[in-house]
Amino acid sequence: MEKYRKIIIDTEGSDKGPEMMIRGAAEALRAHPTLSVVLVGKRALIEGECEKLGVAPERVEIIEANDVITNYDSPATAVFGKPDSTLVVALSALAERDDIDGMINAGNTGALIAGAMRFLSAPDRVRPALCAVLPGANGNFTCLVDTGATVDCTPGMLHHFARLGSDFMKKYYAIDEPKVALLSNGAESTKGNKAVKEAYPLLEADGDISFIGNFEGTRALSGECDVLVADGFAGNQVLKVSEGIARRIITDIVKYSKKTGEENIMKLVGYLMGIYDFNSLGGGILLGIRKPVIKAHGAANEQSIVSTSGILLNMLENKSVFDEKNHSH
Repeated sequence: MEKYRKIIIDTEGSDKGPEMMIRGAAEALRAHPTLSVVLVGKRALIEGECEKLGVAPERVEIIEANDVITNYDSPATAVFGKPDSTLVVALSALAERDDIDGMINAGNTGALIAGAMRFLSAPDRVRPALCAVLPGANGNFTCLVDTGATVDCTPGMLHHFARLGSDFMKKYYAIDEPKVALLSNGAESTKGNKAVKEAYPLLEADGDISFIGNFEGTRALSGECDVLVADGFAGNQVLKVSEGIARRIITDIVKYSKKTGEENIMKLVGYLMGIYDFNSLGGGILLGIRKPVIKAHGAANEQSIVSTSGILLNMLENKSVFDEKNHSH
């Protein structure tokens, strides 16, 4: 039995540069004693940063890769046309090596999806889904799936996302029968676009999921469902608008505190930041692949890498979420 859990981190792609990813990895190693990391990127840079940060050499492996997939690259073209890119090298190592358990990336989401399909596809799969775990008003958590992997979905894809999300919440949150809802513009079964209307009876007829009907966006953070199914466009908007409104409210509270001198309000700010700040929540989780991969926010900071590493370690204790049998529906 190995002493450490090993995860691979793509040091490129973040808005804040590879140095931030390396610092985040170093902080994650300090925060998680059972963790070791494989850092993919420019060797000289990684070695220099690790030396400055005093990272224990036995807990870090470096794989050199000198090309980068940017947010301006075409995802599929880049995955096949940039074999020495950090993303491709990291995904390839994750797929081929049994000693690497999971991966963190903060770069091009489309390229990550395309690369995951190429290297980590499960049997009888459709396109992988990207999920986010949202805090509910009642203290529960909701798996929002999809949050941007597939913008234009068929009804069958929405059905598949429901099953992936349900499997995830069963295994990761130990919920026996996760309640599944479908994001729509009305609660009635007749509401929604064509894909949503046609997905409704598929979810309703599936005896392996507990479908509770359509949810409007106002209920996304209610905690009343365990899985909220959406196409990638709508799901991404729910996620980003929720983040934006939370940041706006927190900013207004801070302004009010400074204006009135009521310093106790800052305790409320700290509480809210712990719930709604994406750097505390980690990142999006890829479902429908053979090993866990988390997509960190492009604007993530060091704390986000620490949080994401912690989520990944917790997921690795529930590796059955990624068993191939869970993706052959």
